[in-house]
Amino acid sequence: MRRCYVKVTGRVQGVGFRMACAAQAERAGVAGWVRNLPDGRVEVVLEGEEAAVDQVLRWLHEGPPAARVEDVDVRVEEPQAEQDFQVR
Repeated sequence: MRRCYVKVTGRVQGVGFRMACAAQAERAGVAGWVRNLPDGRVEVVLEGEEAAVDQVLRWLHEGPPAARVEDVDVRVEEPQAEQDFQVR
């Protein structure tokens, strides 16, 4: 199991990023959550099998079509047994 705490910078709010992220995570079988931050970034926690988490991490570098991702900051953390994926 792998858990990553991620902050995504760029034009990532108001472009369907959170809903698209949730769909990608659910498709990959990854638990965690996604939410907007007041500073315009998006915060994401991904937890699951390493290959599945890596798949969603690759997607975060692109985002949905209307997004413009400038930076993806990833920090690996200890798994915390997340059960599902939530949009916060």
